Amino acid sequence: MSPATNTERSHKAQKVLERFDKKLSRQVVSSLVSCVHCGMCTDSCHYVLANPDDPSYAPAYKADRIRRIFKRHFDWTGRVAPWWVHARSVYTDDDLEELKDIVFGKCTNCRRCTINCPMGVDFATFNRMARGLLVSVGVMPEGVSVVSKDQWEIGNQMGVLKEDYIETLEWMAEELQMELNDPEATIPIDVPDCDIVYSINPREIKYDPRTIADAAKIFYAAGEHWTMPSEGWDMTNFGLFSGDDDLGGAVARRLYEKVSDLRGKTLVISECGHGYRSTRCEGPNWAKQDINDFAMESSVSTMLRYIRDGRITVDKTRNTTPVTFHDSCNNARSCGFFEEPRELLNLVCSDFREMYPNRAENYCCTGGGGAMSMSEYTPRRLKSAKIKAEQLKATGAKIVVTSCHNCVDGLSDLIRHYNLDMKVTQLVNLVADALVIEPKAEAPEAAVPVATADGELAGYTILVADDEPDLVTFVSTLLEDHGATVIGASNGEEALSLARAHKPDLITLDITMPGMSGDEVFVALRKDPDLRGIKACIITGRPELRRLIYERPVTPPEGYIDKPVDEESILTNVKKILEVHHES
Repeated sequence: MSPATNTERSHKAQKVLERFDKKLSRQVVSSLVSCVHCGMCTDSCHYVLANPDDPSYAPAYKADRIRRIFKRHFDWTGRVAPWWVHARSVYTDDDLEELKDIVFGKCTNCRRCTINCPMGVDFATFNRMARGLLVSVGVMPEGVSVVSKDQWEIGNQMGVLKEDYIETLEWMAEELQMELNDPEATIPIDVPDCDIVYSINPREIKYDPRTIADAAKIFYAAGEHWTMPSEGWDMTNFGLFSGDDDLGGAVARRLYEKVSDLRGKTLVISECGHGYRSTRCEGPNWAKQDINDFAMESSVSTMLRYIRDGRITVDKTRNTTPVTFHDSCNNARSCGFFEEPRELLNLVCSDFREMYPNRAENYCCTGGGGAMSMSEYTPRRLKSAKIKAEQLKATGAKIVVTSCHNCVDGLSDLIRHYNLDMKVTQLVNLVADALVIEPKAEAPEAAVPVATADGELAGYTILVADDEPDLVTFVSTLLEDHGATVIGASNGEEALSLARAHKPDLITLDITMPGMSGDEVFVALRKDPDLRGIKACIITGRPELRRLIYERPVTPPEGYIDKPVDEESILTNVKKILEVHHES
């Protein structure tokens, strides 16, 4: 059944209607026609709970923005009596922009409304369908466009080049060898016929390589025959968030083909909710491919099996800080994966505290559905994060654990925004910390570790201000590893407030931040008698804006670094600014 045509309809609107028909699966249609507007979904949505006076956040309201198009063009009720069923079409590009704001900006596709719907309406499924229709005509948030382009063209969603990927793995392997005093502790690449092929989230390479080193340490302790692929290693899939099934299929095939080429027995997926769902649950459908030559599992299951089988030994007394666990929406609600992480946590931590509600009823981290890439919706997302912040605070825990890199960023963001006394980590980090590895009786001379710079920034307080959560995490982790006390800020106003409260020794500033820009913060610091002694290092991805800093009638900053940053550039500049000299 073809949609009605209208000569006044824009080209994009016409294309959306033409493609709508092709997306009407049984699951989608049943959800479009089954809603009885009972309101059961309303109290299940964190957007509604945080914005009780705005009905446009209600799942039924949002669903009706899509449902009325279906009724107008594909359901008989809308053709016979459109006024009765509130049927309505889309005509202009503005109509599509309004729909974009709803399907991208007011929903993280967490599916909590779905499990609370007595009629089985799966709003997230047809919301994703609507996203895909808009993406097909180029109507999407800029961040979605950029990430999708990188995954199409470069092969991973963060645009990590092959040489940078290999270099990071080699660097992590060298550090592992020094830590374990064993040259055989390595990170193998492209080794055929292994029992395990390990796939990761690009965020690990770019911002959190310690998770890779910790996984390698666990594989080493287990005596595993494993490898990582040099290409096709990205197990995340932005097709899930954008609704682009073609992208979803291409990304999944890329990974499956690499595992098959290496003749790996099991594809192990590092901790990422949407990566696990996309690769193991949705990918075969998008790729139109049966996976018969290898198994797939989460690294959580792998680590749990190692402990059960006695392949690794852990000591839970090494992790005594109170922890709670956040269920990723994609792991828990979409894949039923929530008991394994808890069993593992209880084996490696001595003080685990459950949050409520939990498992399939847990609230979204507020960064799901690709929301972390959509900067235009950040204020809305953080306001709605109040529900999650209250849930975290009630546990009394100091660490929130999650098996999802997307949730790491979402939770870190809201913890900073609501000033919670917590930090975020993953199970791989806790398992690595709890590992009991007996030292080798005799270590080869070449493997004796050299003196490191750990602790050389001890006693210094550094404020890291940037609106990119991943960069704040990367820089903070790096500086903390070298002994510094680090405070994070996500915008200019917060940075200035924290500077007044803590009087740090150094502040790193991004120039372009929402609200008060980095150069405005810098000038405010220089003009304040109480703050002008704080040293400043500018970190920016827009070198052309350097003049904004140096043309100001104040003392120039002590340091300046262009993005993308790396470990060496950060440490070299910070030590130079603070006049820290390490003797090896």
